[in-house]
Amino acid sequence: MTNVLEIIPESLQSEVGAALAWFNTHENAAYDVTGIVDPPVTSGSSQDLRLVLCGEGVCRQETFKVTGSVEFPKVEWLGLDHAQDSVGVAELDPPPGARKTWLADVAGRNSFAVLLFYRGFW
Repeated sequence: MTNVLEIIPESLQSEVGAALAWFNTHENAAYDVTGIVDPPVTSGSSQDLRLVLCGEGVCRQETFKVTGSVEFPKVEWLGLDHAQDSVGVAELDPPPGARKTWLADVAGRNSFAVLLFYRGFW
């Protein structure tokens, strides 16, 4: 089961901060981190950081790898890796599987349906 934390663990603050700063500079935007998906247990564990970023009127999940020192972090954006598209958070379309089948079933039986898309989650 996916574990999403709204509060970034203290041990990951510097890595998350570096990823956010890099992303905001790269996208010329002002996103905030509003959650972390399946956070690594410790910093420097070489695990990916899956962050929920909100700003500019949207929320999106982006994945980063942060290496190097606290003073000189090296950020690699893994957000273009579509291997994780079927795992975790959907951006626009419902994820494949049971929820998408359920949505098609509900839409077929009703004249309208209300969907809640909250901070990058269906």
